[in-house]
Amino acid sequence: MTWSNYSRLGAWLVVLAFLPLLAGCGVYSFTGTSIDPTVKTISIQTFQNTASNGPSFLSQRFTEEFKDYFQRNTSLKLVPRDGDLQFEGQIVAYDFAPAAIQNQNGVDQAGVNRLTMQVRVRFTNTKDPKQDFEQTFQGYGDFPATQDIARINNDPTALRRITTNVITDTFNKSVANW
Repeated sequence: MTWSNYSRLGAWLVVLAFLPLLAGCGVYSFTGTSIDPTVKTISIQTFQNTASNGPSFLSQRFTEEFKDYFQRNTSLKLVPRDGDLQFEGQIVAYDFAPAAIQNQNGVDQAGVNRLTMQVRVRFTNTKDPKQDFEQTFQGYGDFPATQDIARINNDPTALRRITTNVITDTFNKSVANW
């Protein structure tokens, strides 16, 4: 055997030695998900807005953003109902309140207002019921006191920051196992 044959043989042995490490112990993807390969579908029901003071469009906007996030970050097929992974829930709180009080000219007033949204999520994994959960997730954003709630509600970027926090936390708990 020549030296180059030994070199090739050595290279193949190194590749074969590291192959089990590449396979890993579980299922992993570059988005950080650890979804069982038998899970193929996801169903996401409309998150009803049961908060007394949320805007009328909140339910629809939150649900669509939730669906978009999961479709962008997984290869699961979205189905209307009975998915391998199932999400449902309610928006239970949508509160706008002072977060920092400042004294200006002897008068206490809000320096910053905080918009807080809480969403109760029920997650069902039909392939592994041990992963099922029901939990409330919360997102918030701070805004200058000069911005009122109507302006924030009409600013899709401001509201998206808050909903993205809730959706990301739900995603991490359900499919990233964080």
